Amino acid sequence: MDLREIQKPLKDKYRSEPESSRITLTATGSETDAPISCSVDIGRAVYAAEAHSGVGGMGTAACSGDLLLGALAACAQITCQMVATAMKVPTNKIEAVAEGDLDLAGTMGVSKDANVGFEGIRLVLKVDAPEATEEQIDSLREKTEQYCVVMQTLKTPPKVSAEWMRE
Repeated sequence: MDLREIQKPLKDKYRSEPESSRITLTATGSETDAPISCSVDIGRAVYAAEAHSGVGGMGTAACSGDLLLGALAACAQITCQMVATAMKVPTNKIEAVAEGDLDLAGTMGVSKDANVGFEGIRLVLKVDAPEATEEQIDSLREKTEQYCVVMQTLKTPPKVSAEWMRE
């Protein structure tokens, strides 16, 4: 696959029509028959989600933390793979593993001293590239971290707002 060839018309369009590069992604969570689960519609697929078993969920579907870490792992893996392809870095396999630490006492309201949310998130990229030089791997790391949307969003959080509507 010639990624540069695929991306060239997109980059050209974004340069000539800057507003065309701005998009809005949407996800909708809708209730199911149990208060511990929901369906998440991202427009191209629908996923089942539920509360973590540590807060009363059944443990049979991804919790929101799993989905956040999954988004980070997916974004980092795809970004790294695309950068490696564009830079012609020879790889056999690229895998991203995201882990996050939570204190459920905060989420459950048991301890006011415990955070609600992740206290720390770690991302490990496993790159099997025996023919790549150290310089190529260093450049791959730099560009992957620079262009990974989810990583950059977590490192520099955007303004988040919430609006409540009664129906």
